[in-house]
Amino acid sequence: MRLSVLIPVYNERDTIEQLLRRVQETPQDTEIVVVDDFSTDGTRELLPPLEREGLIDALVLQPKNMGKGAAIRAAARAATGDAAVVQDADLEYDPAEYGRLLAPIEQGIADAVYGSRFMGGSAHRVVYFWHYVGNKFLTLLSNATTNLNLTDMETCYKVLRKEVWDSIEIEENRFGMEPEITAKLAYGGWRVYEVGISYSGRTYAEGKKINWKDGISAIRCILKYGIWRRIFPRKPKR
Repeated sequence: MRLSVLIPVYNERDTIEQLLRRVQETPQDTEIVVVDDFSTDGTRELLPPLEREGLIDALVLQPKNMGKGAAIRAAARAATGDAAVVQDADLEYDPAEYGRLLAPIEQGIADAVYGSRFMGGSAHRVVYFWHYVGNKFLTLLSNATTNLNLTDMETCYKVLRKEVWDSIEIEENRFGMEPEITAKLAYGGWRVYEVGISYSGRTYAEGKKINWKDGISAIRCILKYGIWRRIFPRKPKR
């Protein structure tokens, strides 16, 4: 099974090359798709040489800063693998765990697999208590609207079969795409699994970008895609 690795990048000059080499070292047959979201710290200039070196299979340079959701949308369009995983460029998530994530799909029992930071059994860096509380609250609220029993809705590691990616139109441009994808998986009737993963969280001093405003946006998206769109489906485009 060929795995497309969708990597949205914004101002990750210090980690992007190391992340790409980690992905290359995995035993899976991977296709690396990088979307730079108009980085301003020198990341954008690093990427073409890394592509020429063979560390990137497809490179998309956004014309302006558009957000993670827009970057994932562009990456998914460029992907050709049998399945695709979202991979942040900040080294919080370990590509060595791709095999664990892919297993339920390869066994034919799952259409989508979430890597849960909260299932236990793997190493976790201890960082922010209120981030943990926020993540658990958002997951609970999402579960209440989708009737799924996820432990980590906001995880970066979401692996979907290509057919599933193609069926989902990502409308949100920023971090709201996490609850959006989850709701669309639930109401699409796709089989969703979770597996435990390790997590090496960053501090804000180390470049962590998500904040309380993204939490408010996530609540809006949970209600929009989990309830409102179910009651009032969007009219098809003519």
